[in-house]
Amino acid sequence: MKRFLTSGLAGRRFIAPALVVAGLIGAWELSVQWGILADALSIEDFLVAAPSEVASALWTDRELFAENAWVTLREILLGFACALVAGIAFAVVLHLSPTLRRALYPLIVASQTVPVIVVAPILVVWFGYGIGPKLVIIALVCFFPITVNALDGLRSVDPDAVKMMRSLDASRWQIFRRVEAPAALPGAFSGAKIAVAVAVIGAVFGEWAGSSEGLGNLMIGDNARLLTARLFASVVVLSAIAISLFGLLAAAERRLISWR
Repeated sequence: MKRFLTSGLAGRRFIAPALVVAGLIGAWELSVQWGILADALSIEDFLVAAPSEVASALWTDRELFAENAWVTLREILLGFACALVAGIAFAVVLHLSPTLRRALYPLIVASQTVPVIVVAPILVVWFGYGIGPKLVIIALVCFFPITVNALDGLRSVDPDAVKMMRSLDASRWQIFRRVEAPAALPGAFSGAKIAVAVAVIGAVFGEWAGSSEGLGNLMIGDNARLLTARLFASVVVLSAIAISLFGLLAAAERRLISWR
């Protein structure tokens, strides 16, 4: 009975967003069919794709989308994994060494002032058109939120808990493993969820800078050929990837941090 009620409550949480999305899609469809959107933007009708046309493009070119989506998804997962390992390790080092934290933390913040879209072409020149530059770009986009949130989580530990562990003659490693690391998990997951959402943006930037495959490369070609419906379809696929990865991390968070 409890499980039934819980699933019912979980289902009702999605009713309002689903209704909003359905309303927006309906308004979009009507505005395209009646020419309202094209007139408002002062463009030709064929440059505005209706949701029905986008859905048709998704089905007609499903094999093309599946092939390119797998390329982009692989880049996202590998780049995110690199950023996760590096970000958590960096946060731990900064937490354990106040000297390094004072020296490096401002540089980490300053690094975010350089737009990734500016760095992407340089990385392509340095490393070529392979997967390497894409992974670096995705890792750069994801590194900051993971590091900052994990570090904030480590620093938010209850001082009384640390004092109690010291009174029990616990070592520095035991304090970190039993008190600080569990306390940092919520922050680390928050950073990871932000990072996995923006990782999709990093992957597209990387493919725009130089690639022969992937959804970003497909979008560049469709934009040049004015295939508006298929261009929007690529955006739908990218959004689905981001939402799915975010949902997986949220599910892992609920399972691993059930005590929260």
